[in-house]
Parts: sequence; structure tokens; C-alpha cells
Amino acid sequence: MARRRERPHAELMPRWLPIALVQSDPLPVRTSGVDLGAFAADVRATLDRFPQTRLVVYPELHLFGDQAGNPELAEPIGGRRTRDLAELAGELGIWLLPGTLCERADSTAVYNTAALFSPDGQLAGTYRKCFPWRPYEPYRPGTGFTVIDLPGLGRVGLSICYDAWFPEVARQLAWMGAEVIINPTQTTTSDRAQELVLTRANAIVNQVFVVSPNAAAPTGVGQSLVVDPEGRVRVRAGRAAEVLTDVIDFDEVARVRAYGTAGLNRMWHQFRPDDEPLELPVYGGRIDPRTWTPKQEGTP
Repeated sequence: MARRRERPHAELMPRWLPIALVQSDPLPVRTSGVDLGAFAADVRATLDRFPQTRLVVYPELHLFGDQAGNPELAEPIGGRRTRDLAELAGELGIWLLPGTLCERADSTAVYNTAALFSPDGQLAGTYRKCFPWRPYEPYRPGTGFTVIDLPGLGRVGLSICYDAWFPEVARQLAWMGAEVIINPTQTTTSDRAQELVLTRANAIVNQVFVVSPNAAAPTGVGQSLVVDPEGRVRVRAGRAAEVLTDVIDFDEVARVRAYGTAGLNRMWHQFRPDDEPLELPVYGGRIDPRTWTPKQEGTP
């Protein structure tokens, strides 16, 4: 009788990430600028309530109140604000996405930038919003995509609010290996109903988790949510301020991609090596079966 081969111990380790989505009204800005003291107190209060949390996420432009478009509040990445946020994440030993930042790149360029800070107090990665909500948003568009490895867990992709309306963003992040896409928003308008559909659609067609915290009333319309790789809403908020908690299981992505959504649909296994490339004239590019498969954690 053949002996059953044992799986390596490392494969048995769970890849669980307890998260907290803080659906809150944006912080008011003081005359002296952004109030990181009040923000730090709020993060600590969240962890006091939910001490198992390993990732805390806030809505888009949470730190900037009604001054989000004020270029005077913009700072370079690597400036004092970024260093203070990194120090806070390190002090608390968590992954921290404090909403998005007003980033000054030079004398004229200001970006709406997501920044993820690591439990060891480092800036793990940044992403500049590629699709500002025009004509209402004054920021310059970003020109690249960002995925970040969370050691021992998996790979996270960053997008921001209106990016969700452009399926190319989520597709690119998934192809780069993202198993979770974090999409902080500050939606104040009635189209949040459509965003909820898009959040589920982006999760379904890419077989990823999508985490979408929105600003609470009275500024935003709330309805933050977490969607799993098959498009099911795991948790969802109302309109008022609240904290959503959940535990992301990164191995769910591998399961859904291996066996298919509802045990049926395996989009990442669609092509065979001998299939002809599919031309995409709108992009000046193509889908090549040889490069279709998503990348794995730890690969560039």
C-alpha cells in the first residue's frame, strides 16, 4: 500500500489577516494643518475595541476634512507626515492604510496617493490614483500600479475610489498577483449604489477580495463593504460611522482560482498555450495566452 505523502508544514500555516474598516467622517483640519494626534487616538481606540486586528483601513482623504483639494496641505512622500504615520504603524505593530494622502511631487504636481505602512514602521508602498474623478477632483493622474507583499500572508493591490469604474485597474492588479484589492473611497453622491455593484464585479471577474471603506455621513454615504473572491458580500455597513471587522483568508483566492467560482468558472485558466493572441486595439496591446496567468507572491 502506497504511503500518503504529507504536505510540508509551511503549506498548513493559515494565511489569515484580521482587518478593521473604519467608516468615519473625515477628520477636521486645524488651522495648523492635519491633526495626526486625533488620528492616532482613533486608531488606538479601534485597536482597543478589536485587539486582534492586523490591518486598519480608513476612507479616501480621511485626514483632510473639507480641505482635500487644498494644495497647501500636500506634502512629499517621505516628509514629516509620512514618517509620523510609519512610526504610528510600527508603534502599534499593524499594517495601516490611513485613507489617502495629498502628495506633492513638485511645485505643480499634486497627487491623491494611497500609502500602506508596515508593522515594523516602514512605508511598504504607495499608489497614485490613476483616475481622478474629473472634473471635480484637482489631482494629477498617476501612471502606474502597485502591489505589496505582506510577508507570510499574500499580496495586496491598491486602488482608489473612481479607479473601480475602470476594470483595467483591478485586472492589472490581479495579474500582478494581488489577492486582495483595497479601494478606499470618499463617495458623497448617489452613485454609491453603482459602486457596490462594481466592487462585487471586480471581485468576481478577477477572483480576489475587494475591501472598500467609504466615508460616513454626513460627508459620505457610507456603505463600506468587504467582498470575497466569488463576489459574496461578507460584511457591509450602513451610512453612519461604524467599524467593520472581518478576517481575510488569502487561501480562499487560491481555492476559487483552482476550482472556479461556484465550482465552475476558471477565468485564469481560460487559455491554452497554443491559442492565438487576442488583439486589443483600444490599448494598442493584446492578451497573450503565454503571459495570462497571475504572478505569485515574491515575484516581481
